[in-house]
Amino acid sequence: MLYTLYGKRVLDLTIALSMSFVLSPFFLLATILVRLESSGPVLFRQQRLGRNGQVFTLYKFRTMIDKDRVADRQIWSSEPEVTRTGKLLRRLKMDELPQLFNVLKGHMSIVGPRPCLPSLASEPGFSPVRLVLRPGLTGLAQVNGNIHLSWQERYHYDEDYIKRVSPLLDLWIICKTVAIIMLGEEHFIRRPGAATCNR
Repeated sequence: MLYTLYGKRVLDLTIALSMSFVLSPFFLLATILVRLESSGPVLFRQQRLGRNGQVFTLYKFRTMIDKDRVADRQIWSSEPEVTRTGKLLRRLKMDELPQLFNVLKGHMSIVGPRPCLPSLASEPGFSPVRLVLRPGLTGLAQVNGNIHLSWQERYHYDEDYIKRVSPLLDLWIICKTVAIIMLGEEHFIRRPGAATCNR
């Protein structure tokens, strides 16, 4: 499909370059706030699975206190190790913005299945189909509940996205992501089976 071969990358570069320029003042502000509130690096780096199972380094603004930890569970914003700045960044989804550089480097796309930890690939029920495309900043699972969904429910949405990927679907997901940033994820939970994921 021409869109997945060429058009999607053109859209990625156009959006990533535009957002990097427009949001550059926010990058500076977030850097200052993260640095002032707690010691440690501004950026959180973690190994994730990309297209065709290639491992890459994912970037995020650090939202937790800096300490050694095992990435074996979801850290909720209500937990004490999440900083005040971190809570704000997470609520606005702004902690993910450094991944625009992952998009520019070709590791990620604006829309696609979220990149998972390499260890999840060996878990029962993992869907290798989700590695066909570049992982995304946002995706069909993220606009239908994200962390409020089980992994199997997220995989369902990821597989559905890969089957139906198109420019219109990507633009719809981007628009819905903006609505979620404004209103919150809890207003958009739609579980597979309980509700279809048609656009």
